Amino acid sequence: MDARIKVNGGDTVQETAGLFELLRGDRALTGRVRAEPAPPREGELGGATDVLVVALGSGGAAAALTNVLVAWVKTRRPDVSVTVTTPRGSVKIDTKDLPADAVLPLLREALHNDDA
Repeated sequence: MDARIKVNGGDTVQETAGLFELLRGDRALTGRVRAEPAPPREGELGGATDVLVVALGSGGAAAALTNVLVAWVKTRRPDVSVTVTTPRGSVKIDTKDLPADAVLPLLREALHNDDA
């Protein structure tokens, strides 16, 4: 199962790149994180990274992803949101309207699988 992560608000490119590096730096997620570029618009040579994809499975990857995302969300400015989508559903975390302690249960619900 893959988790697709989309960042909105703020400097989206910079926020997405920062989250990408944070995810790639987590030992439990090594080799499981990739960036998918947006399709180029007319007149562009290529699109910026649009979505981060994390391959979940055994070994605690869902728990590791949850921990990284909770830590990341707690440090964001109020104008940044992140949407996590899996085959189980989608969760949008808007840092402006959602207290940080409410993030963990939402992510666990979206990312829950056999290893969580």
